[in-house]
Amino acid sequence: MSSNSRAVVLASGGMDSATAAAVAKESGHELYMLHTSYGQRTESKELECAEAQADYYDAADFLHLTTDHLSKIGNSSLTDDEVAVEDADLDSDEVPSSYVPFRNANLLSMAVSYAEANECDAVYIGAHSEDFSGYPDCRPAFFDAFQQVVEVGTKDDTEITISAPFTEWSKTDIAKRGVELDVPYQLTWSCYRDDEPACGTCDACAFRLQAFQNINERDPIEYAERPDYRT
Repeated sequence: MSSNSRAVVLASGGMDSATAAAVAKESGHELYMLHTSYGQRTESKELECAEAQADYYDAADFLHLTTDHLSKIGNSSLTDDEVAVEDADLDSDEVPSSYVPFRNANLLSMAVSYAEANECDAVYIGAHSEDFSGYPDCRPAFFDAFQQVVEVGTKDDTEITISAPFTEWSKTDIAKRGVELDVPYQLTWSCYRDDEPACGTCDACAFRLQAFQNINERDPIEYAERPDYRT
């Protein structure tokens, strides 16, 4: 990889994308971090965390995009106040209420535009195996298909790889690797419900707490509740 290799990281503010940023940086990429506020419940906290991560990783650029079409479309507990955020059910294979219809296609499209404009070689996204059990736009087949879209829909001399390094990993695997890479998990946010403290009982909090508990590390952020989710 050349010393001037660049990568866009879809920086949600959460622990998975922060770890993806660490993996991209370890691979020799200069980071271009993209954060999108789309009307999610905790958008201000997520933006704060994404900006802090960009500073921590000394990103070459940080782009914050504000869109409202996903929240206007609705039908997700993340963007629609009339849809309740469900309590965690870590064994469910159903699509949860937090699914934002086709969100990753929207986010990846913006990331690829950003990447092509800045001559980046890759777009990193932190989706993992426990995501695609419930979210259809986190499946490996989705990223394979989107790679085809990128190859057909960009300039002939553009080469951008969609990199989803954790698609076969569990959240626990990600946390373990992130600790090895000194990911600043104190600068990340996962809770679907609240800005601070995190609730500890939604799906996102439960998977996150479980991951840290499984590797015998204390999650550094504050929680209203810290149930034991370890497997």
